[in-house]
Amino acid sequence: MENYLYLVLITLAILAIIDLMVGVSNDAVNFLNSAIGSKALPFKSIMIIASLGILFGSVFSSGMMEIARSGIYVPGKFSFDDVITIFLAVMLTDIILLDIFNYFGLPTSTTVSIVFELLGAAVCLAAYNIVISDGSWSTLSSYINTEKASEIVYSILLSVVISFSVGMLVQYISRVLFTFQFEKKLKTIGVFFGGIAMAFISYFILIKGLKGVSFISSDVKAWVSTHELLLLAGSFVLFTIVSYIINLLGYNILKVIIGIGTFALALSFAGNDLVNFIGVPVAAVQAIDIFQAAPGADPDTFTMGALAASDIVAPTWILLAAGIVMVITLWTSKKAKTVIETEMSLSSQGDGNEKFKSNMLSRSIVRSFIKVGSGLTYLMPRTLQASIDKKFENPMLDAHKQKKRGKDEPMFDMIRASVNLMVASSLIALGTSMKLPLSTTYVTFMVAMGSAFADRAWGRESAVYRVSGVFHVIGGWFVTAGCAFGGAVIFAYFLKIGGIVSFVVALVVLALLLYRNAKSHDKKIKAKALQELNLEKGDIIGLQQVIETSAQQISDTFSKANIFYKEAIDSLIKEDLVSLTANKKLVKKLQNELNSTNNAMYDFIRNLDDTSVKGSRYYIISLGYLQDMAENLGVINSNAMNHVDNNHKPLRISQAKDLKYVAERIADWFSQINMTYKRLDFTKIDEIIKERDTIQEYINNLLDKQIDRIRTSENSPKNSRLYFSILLETNELISSTFKLLRLHKEFDSFRRRNG
Repeated sequence: MENYLYLVLITLAILAIIDLMVGVSNDAVNFLNSAIGSKALPFKSIMIIASLGILFGSVFSSGMMEIARSGIYVPGKFSFDDVITIFLAVMLTDIILLDIFNYFGLPTSTTVSIVFELLGAAVCLAAYNIVISDGSWSTLSSYINTEKASEIVYSILLSVVISFSVGMLVQYISRVLFTFQFEKKLKTIGVFFGGIAMAFISYFILIKGLKGVSFISSDVKAWVSTHELLLLAGSFVLFTIVSYIINLLGYNILKVIIGIGTFALALSFAGNDLVNFIGVPVAAVQAIDIFQAAPGADPDTFTMGALAASDIVAPTWILLAAGIVMVITLWTSKKAKTVIETEMSLSSQGDGNEKFKSNMLSRSIVRSFIKVGSGLTYLMPRTLQASIDKKFENPMLDAHKQKKRGKDEPMFDMIRASVNLMVASSLIALGTSMKLPLSTTYVTFMVAMGSAFADRAWGRESAVYRVSGVFHVIGGWFVTAGCAFGGAVIFAYFLKIGGIVSFVVALVVLALLLYRNAKSHDKKIKAKALQELNLEKGDIIGLQQVIETSAQQISDTFSKANIFYKEAIDSLIKEDLVSLTANKKLVKKLQNELNSTNNAMYDFIRNLDDTSVKGSRYYIISLGYLQDMAENLGVINSNAMNHVDNNHKPLRISQAKDLKYVAERIADWFSQINMTYKRLDFTKIDEIIKERDTIQEYINNLLDKQIDRIRTSENSPKNSRLYFSILLETNELISSTFKLLRLHKEFDSFRRRNG
């Protein structure tokens, strides 16, 4: 038994480290978004400040660890074996769930995941115990700490509404006071703003947050409780004086607020969310200590009521070690950058390539707000309306003043970044001091969305996409709860009935999933780099870059088109529905990549230098032809898939033979085009263009042959319709290719004439 416990301890330690890594990758957006988005400080400075905040916050998180021990379930109703099973099931589920969300770049809630995983595993084992003991189902509620669990869920849901509302209100007031030309008012209003911001941050983080720390004496806590208003007022006076001195020295007070706010939010994140990553392993260590203190106890009958004792605290060295792992992950995680992009794209002040598509709900909401806004505009006095509108005029977005967008251009300004940090850190620290595990993701995300909404960042060009993105993320939170509960139920059940065998199998499955997701994410990042034209936003683009970028994209598209067309024909002949379905997804992915490139065209054109404007027309038109080709491939594959899926008659042998020959001719032609653009060697382009005539002539002959078949022997209308549709779409595919090649010749002639 002792050897088994050592194995469990080692496994939980490894799982804790992995969970810390995937958890930080998910939650880095919570405390980095505002500082990175505003570009108030150098990136390395931001990372150093956040790292220090994490280290301090990890030491202050001891008071939160009781959530994992007894916050969701009643440990006295479970045996030692049950409790260890719950902990293992929770850790396995949590790592898989967070890693999947990180892969897709969606910020999910680590708090919601841990709460519902504990709930799911506990409910599973409670039900198991009731069944094997022939107990009453009415006793199920006695296994769960329903009051605390309900309090946690309510606090999380309430935090969504409060965070959005407070963020929106504070940002609106701040913008009216400062406007977008805030530099002029930093020496006056900025002094008091700095005093308020830093007072709130220090009050909630350094005073209320410390109430849950185990090494603060009860006398100090009692004194703090009775002098809260005095401390808050004193902090305001002190930091207002500090803000005044900072202004006298010529420093930007907003940069100081953002630096302190990033530190505070990172500290608050670690103090609040560390329980989500190591709370369960720490609780498992404490459970094992309790069990080993009772020699000869039976793990199947020894109950864990002692785990609910309030005087159990997490060792400081474990908390500090966890903080170090979090810091290392913060500096090295690639997935953290993917998650950060999602929130910044939804809160960006300008319009651009939106990450999410609009849907009916987002369109309806935006339309409703437009109508309400029109009504308020009609009722509001013109002078008041003009005065407010003037305060929200943003010179940064003036197209004439910002003809060339630099790559260091911030996503939003320092006023909004300061508000985000001040409001989010205060709300999270308040929840932490009350020992309510508020979701840092919920709070920071909704504060950022509320401030973006109040700041009019969601304009007519972007509102439907931003609202849709918010609903996607919020919907992901509910999916998190369901998946966390269901996954923990499954793992807990198999671990309970399978013992050590299920334990080993679960670890193997976990390792394979993590490896697969890591490889897939690397491929995804590389594909995105190609998709984004290999040009950093803000770089000035010359003619040679236009040519090289266009050639690379054309080469890549023809390489994929070659495979997709051949696969569609082969799978149709074999009546392989699985391959046709997979091919359809790949064609759709190609279409999305080309559409995404088209969406980024605005910034691409704005960054052109004077020598490459004519060349950009070539790029834009060629992209249109590539999109036409992708559409042709989509129609061919969809028609083939529908035919096979509906179990219609297969192609005749002669038809299959003819289509296979067409696919081979096109494959050879596309390969030549691919290598031509890949090597930028267009010496044989005339020969390649002439090849189009012979292929189209052959296809036209096939059309004539099929017409003769229908008049003489063909008796399958659906078969004929499919055959015609493939040949006609193939003709369109060839025509789009021909236009692309002819376009290059015209562009090359123009380039030669103009040097």
